[in-house]
Amino acid sequence: MSADDAAFMNRAIDLALGEMGKTWPNPAVGCVIVNDGQVVAEAATAPGGRPHAEEQAVPAAGHRAHGATAYVTLEPCGARSSGRKSCSHFLAEAGIKRVVVACVDPSPFASGRGVERLRQAGLEVETGLLSGRAAVLYEGYLHRLETGRPMVRVADDGAGFDGRFAASPKADLTTELKRLGEAGYTRLWTAPGELAEALRAQGLLTE
Repeated sequence: MSADDAAFMNRAIDLALGEMGKTWPNPAVGCVIVNDGQVVAEAATAPGGRPHAEEQAVPAAGHRAHGATAYVTLEPCGARSSGRKSCSHFLAEAGIKRVVVACVDPSPFASGRGVERLRQAGLEVETGLLSGRAAVLYEGYLHRLETGRPMVRVADDGAGFDGRFAASPKADLTTELKRLGEAGYTRLWTAPGELAEALRAQGLLTE
């Protein structure tokens, strides 16, 4: 990995960070396409989770995608819940030569399938670049995959969060969070106070 690789991945991460809290039920992903050292297209997951970053960036790059490198913050999907063309397909069909991925996606629609499909199509794939910096983008997403619940943090406002968790402290908080997880929420905030203390006491607060 070169210094240029890190710079372009940092740009992809910045794009995704700018969309955090706007893209649920999908995670925020950034994609930067580079050809001959020049950025030819870039995109992040659109509000509401669609279109995905790659399916915006590839058409924007046009013929300049051929032979290019794509920097993506999360493993491109190998399949789509809707049955539509996957992001791995978009990248391969566009003639992308190399894909650099920050974080591997453990969801059923990726889970190594995206990387595998890209490699089967003849693309060079590298994973793990700046995964530590990109991890903040996906901590809530991964928490929901592992527990069925969105992550909840104490915060003073909702910047970068999917929404606010505002249940009664006496409610069945686990059930409430499971319901929100099923609705696609991954990262919620709650103000300091009684509810936060109830979540903390039940081991439902991420600190």
